[in-house]
Amino acid sequence: MRVERARYLLAAISTGSLRSAAALCGVSQPTISQQLIALEEELDAVLLIRSRGGVRATPAGEALVGPLGRLVAAEDAVREAARAANGTYRGRVSIGGGSVTVETIVAPVVGRLLSHHPGLRFSVREGSSTDIERAVRDGDLDLAVVTTPDEPALSGLTRQRLMTAPLGVWARPDHPLTGQDRITWGDLAAWPIVTMRPGTVLHQRLTERLPQAEPIVEAMTARTVVTMVRQGAGVGLLARFGPQEQPPDLVWLPLLDAEPVEACLVQRRDSQPSRSATVVRRLISARAGELSDHAD
Repeated sequence: MRVERARYLLAAISTGSLRSAAALCGVSQPTISQQLIALEEELDAVLLIRSRGGVRATPAGEALVGPLGRLVAAEDAVREAARAANGTYRGRVSIGGGSVTVETIVAPVVGRLLSHHPGLRFSVREGSSTDIERAVRDGDLDLAVVTTPDEPALSGLTRQRLMTAPLGVWARPDHPLTGQDRITWGDLAAWPIVTMRPGTVLHQRLTERLPQAEPIVEAMTARTVVTMVRQGAGVGLLARFGPQEQPPDLVWLPLLDAEPVEACLVQRRDSQPSRSATVVRRLISARAGELSDHAD
């Protein structure tokens, strides 16, 4: 028996739809339909009941779920062991993220991919959380690491929480705010603010808590925010992921009444990650765990 046919049947039974099963397995709907017919002919049994509302398993199909699941798991285990033994993960993975998550989470993962999986190719795209999630939904990116927007995920996407980070501001040592014992949202109302551009979680938080605030700089990257603060443009609103290097000429002031910012892994709900994408996902989760373990 061809193992991919077993995968197709299990996907069709679990999703109840040939279209969803095809998307999950990364093939066309005609392909999965033809292969399932071939499987029924091979086993001389009707395995699915097809209707306009989708598909469901016959008693014969239900009886095969366990044995075919073990068959698929066995093949996966063999392939995983072979790849892990010689590091021959191949393929291409496209990763997205915001400037902060790319710098703190994705960049170290890229370094490990280059060292341990030289056969694996990847690309990285930076953008706002909103733009990056749309790219994942549309299939332009395999996965992404973003600061979690306050609104629900786009239809067809899943978000997996990775870690949280405190929200605060960077200020020059001579700024009046650095002499206060407590810094709150209300304290920022009187000062020029530098933060990320619209479409980012940070900009969204700022407009929700200080509706009258007008950022004097809406930056594309966190590094630009820090640079502008150094030049005296204002205080820089950012999240601080893990033990980032402390700029010697700036002071970090946590916002005591601000909810932490969450970073999450974003993927399409109806797609089955490739082996190479699974490797990247594991490294991302491990990196987020390292940052959480060493958080301030």
